Amino acid sequence: MERERLGSRLGFILLSAGCAIGCGNVWKFPWLTGQNGGGGFVLIYALMLLLLGLPVMTMEFALGRGSQASPTRMYQKLQKPGQKWHLHGYAALLGNICLMSFYTVVTGWMIYYFVSFLTGNNANLGFGAMISNPALNLGYMAIVVVIGFLVLSFKLQGGLERVTKYMMVVLLLLMIVLAINSATLPGAKEGLKFYLVPDLNKISGSTVVAAMNQAFFTLSLGIGSMAIFGSYIDKKRSLMGESVNIILLDSFVAITSGLIIFPACFTYNVEVGAGPSLLFDTMASVFNNMNGGRLWGTIFFLFMVFAAFSTILAVFENILACVREMTGWNRPKGCIICGIGLFLTSITTALGFSVWSGFVPFAAGSSWLDFWDFIVSYNMLPLGSLIVACFCCNRIGWGWENFMLEANTGTGPKVQNWMKPLFQYFIPVAVIFLYAYGLITFPWH
Repeated sequence: MERERLGSRLGFILLSAGCAIGCGNVWKFPWLTGQNGGGGFVLIYALMLLLLGLPVMTMEFALGRGSQASPTRMYQKLQKPGQKWHLHGYAALLGNICLMSFYTVVTGWMIYYFVSFLTGNNANLGFGAMISNPALNLGYMAIVVVIGFLVLSFKLQGGLERVTKYMMVVLLLLMIVLAINSATLPGAKEGLKFYLVPDLNKISGSTVVAAMNQAFFTLSLGIGSMAIFGSYIDKKRSLMGESVNIILLDSFVAITSGLIIFPACFTYNVEVGAGPSLLFDTMASVFNNMNGGRLWGTIFFLFMVFAAFSTILAVFENILACVREMTGWNRPKGCIICGIGLFLTSITTALGFSVWSGFVPFAAGSSWLDFWDFIVSYNMLPLGSLIVACFCCNRIGWGWENFMLEANTGTGPKVQNWMKPLFQYFIPVAVIFLYAYGLITFPWH
């Protein structure tokens, strides 16, 4: 099976950034920021992107480009005979499936709010009423799965790359317009102070763990999501430079989403620590209280749908590529079977607040969504990133010289030898320590 290629560098950057940019930036980042004290969390998050996110992303791209294979096959091509690193490839595939088992439902919520504003049914929107409606959740989740795999059933350049390019450009323009609009709200000054001025007294160990998990989550690191796009690009550009571009785009969207949401919270007295409902309840009340609110609400939730779908398409592609390499299926057949499989796993989250609300995995009030998020955010992303770092930087794996040769092929910023201690020692130690601390302090009961 000949390996498909992306048509341009812009396509690669926007596609990889699209995978990173999504619900993690515009849904999860603001509510985590609200729950973790505002500006202090944003500061630690930025440090985590630089010290952990950038190196791990560069390594994942190198694994993909060096192997020219999907996560389930890349280790076999790079590891030494008899080694077992490839088991992480199958874990990475499982991680992508777990991620999509709740992401499809959250994306369905975005579409529901978009449709409600578009049709003028936005006066009585309520997050609680929406998530407890089983038919609504199942229906919109099914729409997400069908649209996602329909786009992917076309060839890589004609389907995924073309759609993502247009979607990302519109998304970035919509964000700027919405941020300017939020800056004119009466509570903008207080909201921006909470969001951008760090209060060091509010930084705790849990803040640091949340920031690390969010850095890995927003960049989709540790489950091979970036490796697959590395396998689709040529060797004209060095990989650290491309990683910097993608992280800057990703950070722009995350930071801008806070610039949109926190002025609104302080203007309309919405609780910043509200959690997953923050985006929906806050923005719906904002738009319902402002002149031209229906139009602004339609634009905002259209942007949310684009942001979510950029990740949906990228991670669906990763799952599809893995399955196709394992089975030899063509794109259409792979799309049908993967689509059915993901629909079935996503039913858990879709019904998790209604029919299956009896499943309470952790503290009271937790649900299937929390279960899948715990598996992915607290476990698979940090542990997967740890395995990638160990494989790339040690002789028992691929090795530092092989990694550096692949990462530095092409023009652009290079990985330097002085960075080796950061890649080889700091990343594993930091991840292990924060992972253990996160499990100890996790609200199990």
